[in-house]
Amino acid sequence: MPSNAPARFPVTVDVVALTVREGSLNVLLITRLIEPFRGQLALPGGFVLPGEDLLEAATRELAEETGVERLPGHLEQLGSYGPKGRDPRGEILTVAHLLLAPDFPVLAAGSDAEKAAWYPVAAIMDGEVGLAFDHARILQDALERAKAKLEYSPLGAAFCGEEFTIAQLRSVYEAVWGTRLDPRNFHRKATGTPGFLEDTGRMTAGDAGRPAALFRLTPEARPTAGQPTRAILNPPLMRPRD
Repeated sequence: MPSNAPARFPVTVDVVALTVREGSLNVLLITRLIEPFRGQLALPGGFVLPGEDLLEAATRELAEETGVERLPGHLEQLGSYGPKGRDPRGEILTVAHLLLAPDFPVLAAGSDAEKAAWYPVAAIMDGEVGLAFDHARILQDALERAKAKLEYSPLGAAFCGEEFTIAQLRSVYEAVWGTRLDPRNFHRKATGTPGFLEDTGRMTAGDAGRPAALFRLTPEARPTAGQPTRAILNPPLMRPRD
C-alpha cells in the first residue's frame, strides 16, 4: 500500500445530553454492558451505520439509549476526537454531539448498556464519578460550548418547555454557568434583549406561589422546519467573570 494512501478506521458518535434537574446541570450517561470499560459510566453513542450521516447516527443512538423517539431540545455537532489513543480497540474516530434539552425521562437502555440515567455534572467534574474512554474531556468541551451558547444565542430556552417564566430561565443560566444571578438584573437583560423573548400574555403560579408571566422565544429565535435557530443575541447575556 502506498505510504500516502488514506487511512481507514471506524467512526462513532458520542452524545453529551445536558438538562437541568432541580436546579442542577445533569448529563445523560450509560453503564456499559460490554467491553471495553464494562460496568463503567460513559456517554451514549455507538458506531455510525452504513448510509447514515452523523446527525442521523447521533439521533438514533440517543433514541436507543433513552427509549424516546422524538428527542426534545437542540442537537448540534460538537467536535471530533481521535482516532489515536482514545479507544483500546484501536484507532476509532468519534464525532461528539451536544444536546441541550428540557428534562425528559430515560425510558430504556440500549443493547450495549446496562442502564441509562441522568447524573449531576458537578459530581463528574469534582472527580467523584469517572467516565470511560476520553468522555471526561468531551464533556468538558461540551460544557464550555454550552456556557458560550447561552451568552450569544437564545438556546438557554432549549432547556425549558415551549413557555416558561423568567425565573425558570434564570435557573437554567445559573445551572449551566455555575453561579447565582441577580433576579432583577437578569429579568431586565433577558426581556430587554431584542429578538429573544416575547410575553405570551398568560400567567402561571410562580415559585413562591405568586403569579408569574409566561414567556416564549420570539419567532425569529425559534427553530424552523427542523433547522436550529441561527439567531444571535445582541447585546449578549454575558456570564459573570471572576
